[in-house]
Amino acid sequence: MPLRAKVASSVSRTAAALSRAAGRGDGSVIGGWIGLKIDPDLLAHLSAGRAIALISGTNGKTTTTRLTAAAVGVLGTVATNSFGANMPTGHTSALAKAGSTPYAVLEVDEHYLAQVMEATEPHVVALLNLSRDQLDRAKEVAMMAQLWRAALVRHPELRVVANADDPMVVWAATPPASHDHRITPPAVTWFSAGQRWHDDSWVCPECGSSIERNGEQWWCTGCPLRRPQPHWVVEDDGVVDPTGAWHKVVLQLPGRVNLGNAATALAVAAEFGVRPVDAVSRLGSVTSIAGRYAQVDRDGRNIRLLLAKNPASWLEAFDMADHAPTLLSINARDPDGLDTSWLFDVDFAPLRGRQVLITGDRAFDLAVRLDVNDVPFQHVRSFGEAVRSVPPGRLEVIANYTAFQDIRAELDRVN
Repeated sequence: MPLRAKVASSVSRTAAALSRAAGRGDGSVIGGWIGLKIDPDLLAHLSAGRAIALISGTNGKTTTTRLTAAAVGVLGTVATNSFGANMPTGHTSALAKAGSTPYAVLEVDEHYLAQVMEATEPHVVALLNLSRDQLDRAKEVAMMAQLWRAALVRHPELRVVANADDPMVVWAATPPASHDHRITPPAVTWFSAGQRWHDDSWVCPECGSSIERNGEQWWCTGCPLRRPQPHWVVEDDGVVDPTGAWHKVVLQLPGRVNLGNAATALAVAAEFGVRPVDAVSRLGSVTSIAGRYAQVDRDGRNIRLLLAKNPASWLEAFDMADHAPTLLSINARDPDGLDTSWLFDVDFAPLRGRQVLITGDRAFDLAVRLDVNDVPFQHVRSFGEAVRSVPPGRLEVIANYTAFQDIRAELDRVN
C-alpha cells in the first residue's frame, strides 16, 4: 500500500483498540472513520489483493455474513465486519483490523452497495431480499431495486448470488444488457429460501402489472418477469446444491429463515470453490451474532434476544420465538427511524395466548397497535422490571435496533 494508506490503516487499528479499551464500543466504526479521513481511498487500498464477497439486503445481512465467513473459512483466514457495522467506515475498520487475509466477507447496507462495489471490486455479491424499512430515512423498495440494477450493469464481471423468491431482487439481478454488445449482465446463481413477506412485491417493477403467486412460483401478469429456477434450495432440514445433492444443515440459530441464510452462505462459498460438503459442518459453529439470538441466564430466567427492525423481520421473529413470556421493546431514535407507523404493517396476532410485556421509548405506540390487534399486554418501565414480572424459565425478547442495544447493554453487551 502507499505510505499514506499504511499510516491511515495503523491509526485506524489504534483508534478502534482505544475505543474498545475505553468501553465506548467495539471500535468497528470510529477506526474506519478516522482512517478514511486520513486516506479517502483507504477502503480500496485495503481491498486490493483480497477475494471479496459482499452480502446485502434489507434483512438477514449480519447472520448471512457470519455464516458465509464460516463457510469460506475452509480456504483460509477471512476478514469480516462481524459486529454489523455495514457502511464504508465499518468495512475499512474491519479490513484494517484483520491485516493481510486472502478473503473477506463484508455485510453491506443496501444503500451503500454500489459505492462499496466500486471501492472493493468484489468477486461475488449476494442479494438477499428487499422490503420496506424505515421510510423516513430509507429509500422506497422499487427505488432501491433500481439502484441495485444500475450498479450491477457497471460490473458485468461480477458473480451474483440472488434470491429467486423475491421479485424485486430477481428484477434487480437481471439488468438488461448494455448497448455495448461486448458487455453482458453479470452471471447469476439463484437460491430459494422461501419468502413469507409478500407485501412489497405485488406489483411488477418492470411493467407495473400485478404479480401472481401459486405455491413457490410467482410471475408477472403483464411481462416475462417470473421466478427463475433456483440452483440452491432449502429442503426439509437441509440444502440441495446445484448437482442435486442434499446436505443436512445443523444450526444453533433458530427459525427456518436461518436455513435460508445457510443456503445463501453455501452458495456464496461455492463461488470461491468451497464444496458444500466441506463447508456445511462449519455453519453449526455460529451461535449468536452481535447479540442476535444470544441466550443469557439471569435470576432464574433464560433470556433470548431477537432483533426485529421492520415488518418482514418481525414476522420472522414471531416464527423463531418459543410460546413463552415475551418482551417487546420499541424505540424511535435515528437508527430506528423516527416514524413508528410501520407497526401497523405487523400482525401481532401470533402473540395471543402468551404473557406479553412492552417497554421502550415508544411503548405507548406499541400499546395502541397491540390493543387494535386484540393482544393483551403489560407495560413495564425497564428491562429489570420485565425480568421480575415473568416466572422462571424462558423469556423471549424482541426489540428494534436501539432498543435491542439498550437491552444488550443491560446484559453486559453479550455477543
